[in-house]
Amino acid sequence: MSLKSIEKLGNLAFLLEVGTEELPASFLSEALAQWQKRIPQSLEVNSLISESVEVYGTPRRLAVLIKGLPSQQPDREEEIKGPPAQAAFKDGKPTPAAVGFAKRQGVEVDALEVRPTDKGEFVFVKKRILGRPVAEILTELIPQWIWGLEGKRLMRWGNGDAKFSRPIRWLVALLDETVLPIELVNGSERVQSDRISQGHRVLHPEPVSITHATDYVTTLSQASVTVDANQRANIIKEQVQSTVQKLNGYSEIYPNLLEEVTNLVEYPSSVVGRFEPEFLNLPTEVITTVMVSHQRYFPVFKTANSKELLPYFITISNGDITKSDIIAVGNERVIRARLADGRFFYEADLAKPIDSFLPQLEKVTFQEDLGSLRAKVDRIGKIAAQITTQLQLEENQRQKIQRAALLCKADLVSQMVYEFPELQGIMGQKYALANGENTEVATAIFEHYLPRGADDILPETLTGQVVGLADRLDTLVSIFGLGLIPTGSSDPFALRRAANAVINITWSANLPINIENLLEQIATDFAADHNKNQAELIAALQEFFLQRIRTLLQEEKQIDYDLVNAVLGENDPEYTERALKDLLDVRDRALYLQQIRNDSTLDNIYETVNRSTRLAAQGDLDTKQLEPADVVRQELFQKASEGALYHALVDLVPQTQASLETRNYQLLVAALAKIAPTVSNFFDGADSVLVMDSDPDIKHNRLNLLGLVRNHARILADFGAIVKNL
Repeated sequence: MSLKSIEKLGNLAFLLEVGTEELPASFLSEALAQWQKRIPQSLEVNSLISESVEVYGTPRRLAVLIKGLPSQQPDREEEIKGPPAQAAFKDGKPTPAAVGFAKRQGVEVDALEVRPTDKGEFVFVKKRILGRPVAEILTELIPQWIWGLEGKRLMRWGNGDAKFSRPIRWLVALLDETVLPIELVNGSERVQSDRISQGHRVLHPEPVSITHATDYVTTLSQASVTVDANQRANIIKEQVQSTVQKLNGYSEIYPNLLEEVTNLVEYPSSVVGRFEPEFLNLPTEVITTVMVSHQRYFPVFKTANSKELLPYFITISNGDITKSDIIAVGNERVIRARLADGRFFYEADLAKPIDSFLPQLEKVTFQEDLGSLRAKVDRIGKIAAQITTQLQLEENQRQKIQRAALLCKADLVSQMVYEFPELQGIMGQKYALANGENTEVATAIFEHYLPRGADDILPETLTGQVVGLADRLDTLVSIFGLGLIPTGSSDPFALRRAANAVINITWSANLPINIENLLEQIATDFAADHNKNQAELIAALQEFFLQRIRTLLQEEKQIDYDLVNAVLGENDPEYTERALKDLLDVRDRALYLQQIRNDSTLDNIYETVNRSTRLAAQGDLDTKQLEPADVVRQELFQKASEGALYHALVDLVPQTQASLETRNYQLLVAALAKIAPTVSNFFDGADSVLVMDSDPDIKHNRLNLLGLVRNHARILADFGAIVKNL
C-alpha cells in the first residue's frame, strides 16, 4: 500500500523502534519516562488525538506504539492580526499595506475585516488551514523524539555531533504496514528506517520482519524478546517467588533492584546460585549489600520476618535457560570471591577498637575548604553540645551524645566501608558493639545517617537524633558559608535533603529546639573562622529553612497553601522568626488549621476575624498588643456594641494566654467563636457602628478594638492570608 493511499484512511497505528547497542538500565528507565510524557504532549500540540500511546523498552531498543491515529490533522480556522486600519485603508480604499498583508495570507483584500482592539482598530483575516497528513507530521516528529532524549553521559559515535546513550543500529518506522521514510544522520553514520528488527541476541539472533505496526509485541515475543517492561517485571517477580518457595525460603522484591534487573534483560529467567554456609557468619547487611548493590542478586531469607539468610541467591539471566547450570557456576564464583573479601575486611576491622580509626580521619578530606573528616567530627561534637544545652539534658545523656558524635564517622576509614560505602554507619554500629560501647551510642552511629536514600525511617534514640541534627547542621552552615547554595535542580551536596531531615527529625521526636538560635551560633563560629559575612550567611540559612518548612508542610503534611502562608506569614518577620524558634509550634498550628478547615470549625470564626483583620490594617495598633485597657478609651464609646466588644476582649485575654502557653489552640478558637456574634453585632447589628468615623479619636479607638480581635487571632495564624472556602 502506498503512503498516499494510507493517508486517506483513519484509525491508524504507528510503530517506532530505535535499535541500539546495550543501553544502561538507568538510561532506559529515564528514556521510557520521558517518552511516556513527551510523545502524547507532542501529538496534542500537533492536534493528533490517539486512542493509546504504549511505550516499550529493553536493553537493545526503545519503542512506541501509537494506536487510533487519524489520517490527518483536523482542519482549523486561524485568526491573524494585520496592520492598523488607518494604515490599511485610506478613504475606504485599500493601501499597499492591506494588499501586501492579504497577499501574504493568500486571501483577497475583500476578506479583510476591521475590528476594534484595546489599541485601536486593526485589520484581521480568518484563514482556514487544512490539516496535514499524519505521515508527514510523524516524519518530522520522529527525529525530535529520538534526539530529544536526555540522560547522563550521552556519547557520540561515528564522526557526527549527535549524542545518544549508545550507538543506534537500526530503525523501524511503520504506519500500519507502510514504512515511513526516516533517516538519522550522524556524520558518516546513517540509519534508515525499515520494517526489520532484531530478536534476542542469543536465543533468536536472526533478524525479524514486522508486517504491521500492531504486530510488534507478538512478533518480538516470538523472537524471545519481551518488550513490555511491566510484563518483564511481573515475570521476574513470579519467577523469584516461585523459586524461593522451592527453597523453603523468602525473598524480598527490592523495588530499585527489580527495576534495574528488568531493564537489563529481554527474556528473563531465574537461576539459583549457592554459596558456602560458613559465609553466613558475616553480618547480614554485608551479604545483602554484595548481592543486591554489587551483583544484582535477590537474597533468600529463612522467613518473611527474619533477617537470617539461607546460602542461596537468585539471579535473573538474559541467556539460554538450558545453560542455567553454567550461569549459576559463574555467578557462584563471583559471589564467593566477594564474600571472601568481605570476611577478610570484617575480621581485619574487628581486630582493633573502633576509636583507633579516629587518627585516620585526619587524612580524609571532607571538603577542600573545610578540612578533614576529623575536623568535621569536632564540629559535630560542638554543635551536639549546643543542642544538648537547649534540651537541658542530664550529664549521662550528654556523655553518650558526645561519645557517639566522636565515633560517628570512624567506620568511614574501615576496610569494609572503603570497599562497600553503602555500609557506612551500619558497620560503625557493629564495630562499636563489638568494642563494648554503650548500646545507645552504637545505635546512634547508625541512626545519625537516617533518613538515608529513599528510606523515610527516622532515628529513634535521642542520641541518634541529636548527632544526626548536628551532622546536618554542620554541613548546611559550612557549605552555605562557602557560597555553594542550591540553585534550581542543582544540589550537589544534598542540602535540601539535609534541611528536610533536620525538620523531620525535630518534628518526629518532638524536640523543643530553637533552630534560629542554633544557626546563629554555628554561623557565627564559621564566619569567624573563615572570614565570612555573618549576617548574610545567617539570613541565607534562615530563608532556606523557611522554604523547606513551607515545602514539607504542603507536600508531606498536606496542608493547604493558604494555611501554610497563614502560619508562616507572607513577608511577616514576626511569623518567620516564630517558626524558626519553634518548629513544633508552626507544625501544630498548621495541622490544627487544616483540621478546623476540614471539619468546618474555621467557618465559625473566619468572617468576623478576617473582616476585623482587613480593617485593623488601616490602624496602627502593635500586632503584639492583647490588653484592651492599654489601648482602648472607654469614654469614647458611643454605642453599646463597643462596650460589649471591649468586655468580650477583656474576657478573651486569659484564654489566649492559656492557649499560647499550652499550645492548645482549641481554647483560642473556642473563645474566638464565642465572641464572634459580638463582633458581628459591632459591624452589622441593630447597635452597629461606623468604624471609619469622622472623629479621628473615635475612629482610632474602634480600629484598636478590631486590632485586638486580629491580634488574638494572630496567636494562631494570619487570617488575612486565609482564602475563604467556596
